[in-house]
Amino acid sequence: MAEFLQTGLGIALLIAAQCLLVIGFVMISLLFLVYGDRKIWAAVQMRRGPNVVGAFGLLQSVADALKYVLKEVVVPAGADRPVFFLAPMLSFVLAMIAWAVIPFNEGWVLSDINVAILFVFAISSLEVYGVIMGGWASNSKYPFLGSLRSAAQMISYEVSLGLIIIGIIISTGSMNFSNIVAAQDTGWGLFGWYWLPHLPMVALFFISALAETNRPPFDLPEAESELVAGYQVEYSSTPFLLFMAGEYIAIFLMCALISLLFFGGWLSPIPGVPDGALWMVGKMAFFFFLFAMVKAIVPRYRYDQLMRIGWKVFLPLSLGWVVLVSFLAKYEVLGGLWARWTIGG
Repeated sequence: MAEFLQTGLGIALLIAAQCLLVIGFVMISLLFLVYGDRKIWAAVQMRRGPNVVGAFGLLQSVADALKYVLKEVVVPAGADRPVFFLAPMLSFVLAMIAWAVIPFNEGWVLSDINVAILFVFAISSLEVYGVIMGGWASNSKYPFLGSLRSAAQMISYEVSLGLIIIGIIISTGSMNFSNIVAAQDTGWGLFGWYWLPHLPMVALFFISALAETNRPPFDLPEAESELVAGYQVEYSSTPFLLFMAGEYIAIFLMCALISLLFFGGWLSPIPGVPDGALWMVGKMAFFFFLFAMVKAIVPRYRYDQLMRIGWKVFLPLSLGWVVLVSFLAKYEVLGGLWARWTIGG
């Protein structure tokens, strides 16, 4: 068996099995994320939420997925059919591809490349094309306007996300996620992670992640009262399901990035307690809970407020933080708290 895995066919099968494992984890998680999102929202509004299909309503997401798959696909009369169907597929596939460089434990990653952060940002930058293509191909002013707003919003907050991550790169001296986690393994547990030295940027990253994924209170591209569901308004059945799945996968990816960049990834918060993939998954679930709570309790922003925060508040703050961290790392302030390449990583 070992000899077979060294052959070209064996390597190809091993890579395919690893890819299927990651895809299976993400897709199964997606069912529970949608369920959890609806349950949390219902609890805040003091109602039950999904509770009929399966024990405690656990199979509600499966039933909804089957409903979407079995419904008729309605295509508008003047729509560009090839682009109309390509758009949701592009959004879903690109959201899934980004998981290729996300480690769940030491060595548990499909591709442990040294430019993993650049890979994730390259893929996330391409995701906006799926939204634009969907809005344009629908041949309607409402989805087209929604896609343009979404593109402007995603580009605006990608700038802030990139600058915030530059501070992490400066502190670590690497763009590899495994090295970033290793740099946070200081033996101090929770207090050795990057959330403490980069504390101001944790909140900015979380809020920017909400806007980047079109998540409430920044869901302006699909604001029902303004744009009749935005760029998705002409989509139904499986194409709409792919858009929805791509959005939730992107949200879960942001939860993984927050866990890796600021909260130690798979590292245990308590010194002496073994590290492992369960810590990583638990942190991702916790941050998705925060995403769901924000959706339930924060009112929606106006579009001009959204863009003003991105360009006039977050951009200057994140840029100033990059300059500050550069000086703190250069002169190894507080024993190299911002220069972790002297500690690990």
